[in-house]
Amino acid sequence: MRFLKLSALTWVCAALACASFVPAHAGADSASTPADPGEVRAWLMRIHSAASHHNFQGTFVVSGGGSVSSARIAHFCDGNNQYERVESLDGQARHVFRHNDVVQTVWPGSHVVQIEQRELVMSFPALLQAGGDHIVDYYDVQRQGSDRVAGHEANVLWVKPKDSHRFGYRLWADKASGLLLRADVLGDKEELLETSAFSDVQIGVKAQPESVLAAMKKLDGYQVMRPVLTPTRLETEGWVLNEPAPGFRQVSCVRRPMGGVGPDESQASPSQVLQAIYSDGLTYVSVFIEPFVAQRHTRPLIASVGATQTLMRKQGDWWVTVVGDVPSATLRQFANGLERKK
Repeated sequence: MRFLKLSALTWVCAALACASFVPAHAGADSASTPADPGEVRAWLMRIHSAASHHNFQGTFVVSGGGSVSSARIAHFCDGNNQYERVESLDGQARHVFRHNDVVQTVWPGSHVVQIEQRELVMSFPALLQAGGDHIVDYYDVQRQGSDRVAGHEANVLWVKPKDSHRFGYRLWADKASGLLLRADVLGDKEELLETSAFSDVQIGVKAQPESVLAAMKKLDGYQVMRPVLTPTRLETEGWVLNEPAPGFRQVSCVRRPMGGVGPDESQASPSQVLQAIYSDGLTYVSVFIEPFVAQRHTRPLIASVGATQTLMRKQGDWWVTVVGDVPSATLRQFANGLERKK
């Protein structure tokens, strides 16, 4: 999931790990100004709405944990219709096209296309998608003057967690449009864990919806896969999550097929994986539950890449994976609270 990381907040909303964090670039105004809840919501709502009400295109770079990935991203709006095109620039070629809630992922090298119907829970950027009214209960938000990102004047916000269950963020939003230009994820010592930013971006470009729609129609010679995501509830599937980390609310729960959704899979597996997504309004935690298979699930794992933490472990006859841009202790709280109903 290094590609895109438009989560990342899965991006922040999505640099190398370092010992200390410099609050602002040289020459930037670093004075912090406390804000009341109304101001906080207005700032964040402006960032959130900018991505769906402005046409823009540019190069988006995510760096953290010793790795760097980049993509070309273009977004167009035409009335109530949204169009998006994302092209990976590193590693295996992958293109993502979106028209409203239809998302098409193309692997040109293996001639595989995956088409999904998705809710816009993970749209760019993932700010205020769920639980936004409660952000001020779990984060302090302060203004930190202005700076420049990719040639654009930006307002800088510092989003500081009030507890140890979440990371902090520093956000750079374009002064003219409100578009989020950069997001830094900060650890408990305010060290930089990950940076997601445009290295170049044009805002207010002419809409080109046909450049997305035409590409989505070019399916000749491709193996087309249409995994079905079935909405469900944890309780319906025989599970309960006792007390997730404070501030996190469930925003989605689906059953989806395992395998058959990437360029290295030739057939979909009949098995299903359960995925529940939780958000505190700024970031996400995903909980995956699937049947335990000894040949595939060889050992428990706790891993970290940039801001993204992953926990995997066996629980009875099941294999549980918890992923999110949150401290590993928060993932453990989710995993420990997961219980199979008798």
